[in-house]
Amino acid sequence: MAALRLADDTAWDDILARAVTVAPEAFGTEVDGVTTLHNLVEGEWRAVGQPAPVRTPLDNTVLINLPRVDATTARAAVAHAAAAHQAWARTPLADRRARVAEALDSLTAHRDLLALLLVWEIGKPWRLACADVDRALDGVRWYAGEIDRMLADGREPLPGPVSNIASWNYPMSVLVHAELVQLLAGNAVIAKTPSQGGAVCLTVAHALMRRAGLPATLVSGSGAELSEVLVRAPEIGAVAFVGGRSNGGKVAAALLDSDKRHFIEQEGLNAWGIWNFSQWDLLATHLRKGFEYGKQRCTAYPRFVVQRDLVDEFLDMYLPVVRSVRFGHPLAVGDGWAPGDPLPELDFGPLISATKADELRRTVDEAVRGGAIPLHRGKLAGAPFLPGQDTSAYVAPSVLLAPPGRSRLMHAEPFGPVDTIVVVDTTDELLAAMNASNGALVASLACDDTDEAGKLAVDLQAFKVGINKPRSRGDRDEPFGGRGASWKGAFVGGDLLVQAVTVGGDSRLYGNFPDYSSYPST
Repeated sequence: MAALRLADDTAWDDILARAVTVAPEAFGTEVDGVTTLHNLVEGEWRAVGQPAPVRTPLDNTVLINLPRVDATTARAAVAHAAAAHQAWARTPLADRRARVAEALDSLTAHRDLLALLLVWEIGKPWRLACADVDRALDGVRWYAGEIDRMLADGREPLPGPVSNIASWNYPMSVLVHAELVQLLAGNAVIAKTPSQGGAVCLTVAHALMRRAGLPATLVSGSGAELSEVLVRAPEIGAVAFVGGRSNGGKVAAALLDSDKRHFIEQEGLNAWGIWNFSQWDLLATHLRKGFEYGKQRCTAYPRFVVQRDLVDEFLDMYLPVVRSVRFGHPLAVGDGWAPGDPLPELDFGPLISATKADELRRTVDEAVRGGAIPLHRGKLAGAPFLPGQDTSAYVAPSVLLAPPGRSRLMHAEPFGPVDTIVVVDTTDELLAAMNASNGALVASLACDDTDEAGKLAVDLQAFKVGINKPRSRGDRDEPFGGRGASWKGAFVGGDLLVQAVTVGGDSRLYGNFPDYSSYPST
């Protein structure tokens, strides 16, 4: 087989040069031969913060220097954002919508650049990177058309800006999307750049947003140092967090003595239950798609709870699906590739970092040593890579049967292409195994009798339950939240997102709060 090469015009130097041309104000000088980003503070792009190198998971090379600001700089940025918020909240809705529309037009014009940045920064294959950008832009356009109705009951902006702290896996469709909707609703926004990836994409996006006159702030830094400011500062009107339970729990704890509006999305162990089921071709289609982005998302399904009498049929369907999953370097092509040809069609590339990949491999090994049965352990050999490239962030799919109770895989989401299978004999055992992580965002039941599935779904601790189909975060008017420890505060999605970032109206918010929980129809 001939050696692969990088697709033409997709080298990092080429992509970075395009980004600098689009938003020169957001890029600074070089440190040790590496370009340094600026932070967007006090309405301007400034060379503040201590630069730290950021590596790409594609091949572990350094992409950019990310300058980490200290708490004092962040505090000044929050104070300025609070003042900008007061002016923006008084801006007529028609003017707010026009500025958001201008930003959307600029972001759309540079859609391919934003997607290529995501390929390099967080390892998304081209198709999935494009989908992340497109979901953000299409979603905000929908909100722009609905915002009059959503604010018609007299809802007003929050008393201060919204502070957004999000994980690295969906910079556009989660973080930028949320910010633009918050801006439509009359709030200034503050975003913390994820430390692990997405900084350049977010920098370009925020430069275009700022040019459109939107009151946005973008800061990077240590969560431990900036949390006190970005979470607890009295000027902050709301805190939006998307990430793991450890950091999410810290944010929630910091808000315990506050009545500050918040929505804290944390992962849960989302599970598929297989009970009295026979539609294997249908399930195979869903499970193949479930490997997209290496299951590095909060709505991935890493756990399958299978009725004992169906284990053989389930594995006959499932193992070929796992073996057919395609992964590798998202920009590696053969000699016959020419500009204009499609980029590789992969299910996933690397995990977000070599550190995460090593941690996942060790977690799998630990579970096997503890008694889990390895049904499938894929290899990197044969995957499309460039000659001599670093592959330390890549992990092939693994499938483990019956992880031991003390295993981390039994109770926590692996956030990677590792699936576990638990065998049960009764519906009580099915429900207990599916509810193992004290709350989840989504769950699904594969069952031929939809009435039986509906009765079982009532007892699942998940915000959304699919019957013979997966559930996702959703777009546009679809609500999203979580049960148990997977979510704290107001739910989002559609009208709920606008209600979460405004005040007024007669109804109390849907969400998980210390004194009540209220769930919308899903």
